[in-house]
Amino acid sequence: MLEYVAIAISLFFAMNIGASGAAASMGVAYGAGAVSKARYALLICALGVFAGAVLGGGEVVKTISSGIVPQDIINVKIVVIILVSATSSLFFANLLGIPLSTSEVTVGAVVGVGIAYKVLFVKSLLVIMMFWVLVPIVAFGAAWLFGKLLYIIQQKGYLQDRPWLTIILIFAGFFEAFSAGMNNVANAVGPLVGAGMISVTKGIWIGGAFVAIGAIFLGKRVLETNGKKITKFSKPEGILISGTGAVLVGISSIFGLPVPLTQVTSSAIIGLGVAKNGKELFHKHIVKKIVRIWVVSPIFSLAISYFLVKLFLESDLYSVIMLLSVMVGTLVAISLMRAVREEEQAIHEEGGGI
Repeated sequence: MLEYVAIAISLFFAMNIGASGAAASMGVAYGAGAVSKARYALLICALGVFAGAVLGGGEVVKTISSGIVPQDIINVKIVVIILVSATSSLFFANLLGIPLSTSEVTVGAVVGVGIAYKVLFVKSLLVIMMFWVLVPIVAFGAAWLFGKLLYIIQQKGYLQDRPWLTIILIFAGFFEAFSAGMNNVANAVGPLVGAGMISVTKGIWIGGAFVAIGAIFLGKRVLETNGKKITKFSKPEGILISGTGAVLVGISSIFGLPVPLTQVTSSAIIGLGVAKNGKELFHKHIVKKIVRIWVVSPIFSLAISYFLVKLFLESDLYSVIMLLSVMVGTLVAISLMRAVREEEQAIHEEGGGI
């Protein structure tokens, strides 16, 4: 019975990955008008993400299933805890309006289990975290460099709205969806593979299919939102943003590294903006958003998985009470800080004070 629950959660998680991260990969092409109808954009996305999962998703699956904690500790109960932690983290984050990375959430849940059992491949984890920092930095640098070249070419009038730009932009969106399939499908099926419930090959086929289904049937809202936000980008700029994310995430996937596509795309947008407008328009709020997502994503799911292991598998009430105390204290501290800021703002607006 528990196995069916684990599989159901995994497939539901895969559909949500398709609805959020994968569907957003075609947002640039849809927003710039390269693809006129949402259903066509979602179908292209579904084909890309499925192809990416089947042709190149195996290495990241291996990392999630056995590269962070020993595979022999992963059983059906642990799989359920990992998937519940990752899925609930995304759910609560959506309620709070905080965009989390599915890769970081899943890795955080696996790490929480490893900490609870005191078995963790620290070197492998440090390598993954290092690339969480390096890949967005490389995305920023590449977008800045190619952005400079792009604007020099545009000033000379070589890049106008030509039909071949539309074709390249659609291909870039497909390539980005392909890279998302290579990297993100592992988040849903990796724990199942680790527990021996399914093989790597079957995992990437089934996981890829459900991520594609999620993109088609649940991704329209995300696509519309991203499309409206990115219409300010021209087609050459859209090609640069999608291409940068696709190449870097694709290369990371080949080496089995789960990386956050959200941060990579945001970093590319920042690099492009700096190349176009200079440092004075450096989007500090986006930088803060990237850092906040990078820190919150894995820690949130780590805490939940650690809590569930201690509560249901080890019955360690002392650790549970300690963790709850820390969480409550953190929430109270955040609430107090927010209240202080609101009070200071009210005093400033009303002209009060001592």
